[in-house]
Amino acid sequence: MKVTALRHAAKQGKTNWVALARELGKVFGERAASADHEDRFVAENFAELKASGLVSAGVPAELGGGGASHAEMCEVLRELGRHCGSTALAFSMHTHQVMTNAWRWRHANAPVEGLLKRVAAERIILLSSGGSDWLQGSGTATREDGGFRIHARKIFTSGAPAGDLFLTSAVYEDPEAGPTVLHFAVPMSSREVRIESTWRVMGMRGTGSHDVTIDGFFVADAAVGGKRPQGKWHPLFHIISMVAIPLIYSVYVGVAEAARDLALSYASKRRSDHHLLQLVGGMENELAAARVALADMIAAAGLNEPGPVVTSRVFTDRTLVARSAIATAEQAMLVAGGSAFYRGNGLERLFRDVQAARYHPLQEGLQHELAARVALGLDIDGDR
Repeated sequence: MKVTALRHAAKQGKTNWVALARELGKVFGERAASADHEDRFVAENFAELKASGLVSAGVPAELGGGGASHAEMCEVLRELGRHCGSTALAFSMHTHQVMTNAWRWRHANAPVEGLLKRVAAERIILLSSGGSDWLQGSGTATREDGGFRIHARKIFTSGAPAGDLFLTSAVYEDPEAGPTVLHFAVPMSSREVRIESTWRVMGMRGTGSHDVTIDGFFVADAAVGGKRPQGKWHPLFHIISMVAIPLIYSVYVGVAEAARDLALSYASKRRSDHHLLQLVGGMENELAAARVALADMIAAAGLNEPGPVVTSRVFTDRTLVARSAIATAEQAMLVAGGSAFYRGNGLERLFRDVQAARYHPLQEGLQHELAARVALGLDIDGDR
């Protein structure tokens, strides 16, 4: 892409990040079908995200980043989702790590300044295993002199081919405290790390969400970023839930909006009979519901009050966004008619991509239990 006024503005610290995402998105959209068809990671798009400065947009300006707000980055991801769901979803995994650590730096005095400065200066890509590990963690940490030896296989590592630093965890069987999840970072360039090419899936095919194997990486005691009891709601997870989930689900609203727009373009060529009007109206209602739930999720994050109440509100909205985004795409298929069934028309890909909204934490059954516990004033770490 050519250097544009938007990119020049990025270098001057005056960027409209959403407008920049829209500009990039137009190009990403042209590549989306081929990446999907070939099960190919969207490497060119990640190179553009780096070159444009979007990878460091969420780093506080005081640390050399773009200083974008959480709400702005949600809109960035929603805009990218309209053009290429795979790029948006993989980028959301980097973005939520940046924004979570930015929140912790600003509100909790967490010692993450060095990491955020690296993102700003070097434009490194952060990977996460949080969605697949969640409260339980996975992999083993074996005690050795001065640290721990890590063995693990992490699934759903979105953006793995472009990643520089893997923020992950493993479980240490502490003889006194019991099963303890250790959090740490692993350079993807380490000889003990390899990417397993496992990502052949229904939708979001370009995210590069391969398995990552860690085979004997040594983490020094000083490099352990945090410890927590396995399976319990640690305060960090209330922060992660508050910050990360709205960013991730902004992507799915963007995908649903793209499906709606494409369906309307097909509907405009059909006779507007009663049946078609009913279908279009139903699609509009589902998309409106997804937008309302996303807005509430972002508003909840804006309270900056991590804890069970906000966590439950965010995950309730997550269920509602997922349901309505998927329903929007389903209605879009009906609105477009038989044309939607042809892979070359684009709607079929959007329909497949949005299905992934089902699988991020907390999935609906667990979300119901959390909502019930909070509503009834019960311990959220009760019997599981």
